[in-house]
Amino acid sequence: MVNKSAGKGEASSSGIGRRRAAAKDEGTAAYAERRAEIKAAAADLFKKNGFRGTSIGRVAQAMGMDRATLYYYVGSKEELFDDVVTNAVRANLEVAEAILKDKGTALDKIFRLVTSLMNSYAEHYPLLYVFIQENLGHVGGYRAEWSREMRRLNKRYEQVVVKMIQTGIDEGTIRPVADAWVMAYGLIGMVGWTNRWFNPQRSPVDADTVGRAYATMLVAGMAVDPGEWTDP
Repeated sequence: MVNKSAGKGEASSSGIGRRRAAAKDEGTAAYAERRAEIKAAAADLFKKNGFRGTSIGRVAQAMGMDRATLYYYVGSKEELFDDVVTNAVRANLEVAEAILKDKGTALDKIFRLVTSLMNSYAEHYPLLYVFIQENLGHVGGYRAEWSREMRRLNKRYEQVVVKMIQTGIDEGTIRPVADAWVMAYGLIGMVGWTNRWFNPQRSPVDADTVGRAYATMLVAGMAVDPGEWTDP
């Protein structure tokens, strides 16, 4: 989903909004590159100040341009945030659903899921970390539709993890130390907590190393017989 309402008001009711729409439709490499630079600058500000603490004016200042010029590339900070985050969240869900449908034991699938999620956090750093810290229940107005879509995608992801764990419990490879949904939330939360310390540009270990370490810890803790499971 892309936020179709982003840019309402000042930016979209003017000629700048029409010029921006035309430039996006033309899809030139230079225009796309500049938008990517703006998104990167906004991502840094979102990470430092949170969504509510970041204004479109701060993004313009970080880029060394005035607001009018910035509006030629983006309609609002909401558009910046929603556009990138939505694509990343959808991609993560697609990966999770593909792993669930693939061959292998539940433990193997959980290992792959954890490593893929950690690598995604690094690939999309810091936007996904900002996203998981936002309270979607407080997002209203013209972004309410986006909020509902994000909650729906989150729920689908959680259901995938629950199903993986429940399958392992049913097949006798995972210990039922709690309800599957409790174990699933713990798994997702463990990886998500890396937002407090992991920065792919500064961390002494890369995301794949972190992901494989966490996956090994989780799988070993869940497995009925850890000795029979081998790190893929």
